[in-house]
Amino acid sequence: MKEEQFRNKITWFTFGYSLLVIWVHSYNGELFLGKTSQGQAVAGFERFFGDSIGQIAVPGFFLISAYLFYRNFTWGKLGAKWASRAKSILIPYIVWNVLYYGAYVIGSRLPGISRVMGKGKLSFSLGQLLDVIVHYRYLYVFWYLHQLILLVALAPLLYAVLKYFWSGLLFLGAVFGAVWAAADFPWLNEDALFYYGVGAFMALHGRRWEKAWNRGRWLLGIGLLGAGVMNLYLTRKYFLPGTTVAYRTLLPLGLWLLADEGRLSPARPWMDCNFFLYAVHFAFVRLVNKGAALLLPKRVFVPVAIYLVMPGLMVGISYGLAVLVRRYAPGAWKVLNGWR
Repeated sequence: MKEEQFRNKITWFTFGYSLLVIWVHSYNGELFLGKTSQGQAVAGFERFFGDSIGQIAVPGFFLISAYLFYRNFTWGKLGAKWASRAKSILIPYIVWNVLYYGAYVIGSRLPGISRVMGKGKLSFSLGQLLDVIVHYRYLYVFWYLHQLILLVALAPLLYAVLKYFWSGLLFLGAVFGAVWAAADFPWLNEDALFYYGVGAFMALHGRRWEKAWNRGRWLLGIGLLGAGVMNLYLTRKYFLPGTTVAYRTLLPLGLWLLADEGRLSPARPWMDCNFFLYAVHFAFVRLVNKGAALLLPKRVFVPVAIYLVMPGLMVGISYGLAVLVRRYAPGAWKVLNGWR
């Protein structure tokens, strides 16, 4: 495929994954209806999407991030790759955590907002600020970026193993075995390591996936989707960690192969602010859900309707903010959107 088609496809997929992430964080059944039978029914409906299909979003992000990092990778490019990710991941990670901490501290002192937040009056100190940055205390969705920063830092070790086909397969098999055994790695999530490793392995040994869409790719995509659905069924029935990671890997890979990049229309401007959307949606989802729970009727259709429209609502809010920030503070916009 052409480079512009590849980049356009990346935007489409990351935007789609962003919508799924919003659904994962939009559960509101018990918030509106409490621990009643109706509340549990609404929660069950929402979690059917969020706890199954929605869970392929972050693995998809890991796969894409690793593929982009190791695409055309050589030892000589390591410094430039690290510098690029420092701009696009590390610096925005620090800035957004500081912004969230400051917003929570200020919001906790405003009567109406403090009630919605429900955290009491928060204090500010440099020690707590450092803890917030290291452990993403108020921006919990940034656990993904925290893991990604660690994985990028491990690039020399990962590349040394994954650049050889057989050692790479053995490494991925060993990590998957650790996942199946529910091992607990220090600092690093073993499932994140597996997703990222698979993406890196495909970039180093599977560049033929970037060739023009054809029948063979379509058949392989169907096969991977079928295997992913089977593992999803096993996961929902037996709650096995191995099948969980398997379906979260196979479904994004299958969808990528099935999607014909030649038929994808050019991504719209509001689809190209995914990092900003990922960062801001968490606070606004909570604000909308908690505010609506205080103001709107406690009827079953209310939380369901809010849940269903939440991705579109968050895209609208985030893009409106993005336009304002980009217009009046273009330098800040580059940082907040990870120089994308």
